[in-house]
Amino acid sequence: MRQERAVRTRQALMCSAAESFERHGYVRARLAIISKDAGASLGALHFHFENKAALADAVERAAATSLHRAARVAQRPAMNALQRLTGISYALAGQLHRDVVARAGLRLGGEPGRPRHRDLRQEWQECVRQLLTEARAEGLLADEVDLAAAVSTIAATTTGLGLLARKDPWSAPPDSLAKFWRLVMPSLAAPAFEPGLFAIAG
Repeated sequence: MRQERAVRTRQALMCSAAESFERHGYVRARLAIISKDAGASLGALHFHFENKAALADAVERAAATSLHRAARVAQRPAMNALQRLTGISYALAGQLHRDVVARAGLRLGGEPGRPRHRDLRQEWQECVRQLLTEARAEGLLADEVDLAAAVSTIAATTTGLGLLARKDPWSAPPDSLAKFWRLVMPSLAAPAFEPGLFAIAG
């Protein structure tokens, strides 16, 4: 019973911390408020986490775990690189829409005022770069595609749509991403591959 209670307390503290980090950022988040909102004492918080940096690191690790899992589940062996890219983008945007820990972890990577251990935005950008590089090797990309520009545009837009949908209920990730991919795919994919890709992207 005591161990189960400790697990629940730790989870409540992490959810409360994620909400505070998302709303206020790392520097302005206050441990006293985080513990109060979690229904725990400040002493209980320090029992589980040495300081705010340790708490932020735990939130960031949990976010990475959930986003990486969503990305793995979205992929199928028969998918080509562009299909994997669109599939993963839907999975990540959906996770960001639903999960405050994922959103906070994404924000924490770029926050000033704390040591940077990882940057989930950068990890997603590198994933997009790798998949587009594979797509080019597979002959899926149009010859004129600027790889660097495509990487930055896709990474920023897909994460942004997932975050925006949290505040705008009319902008759910599947619908907004489908519109984005319909707009982008004709200039991204080699003409011979566009029809099959629209089935995944839309």
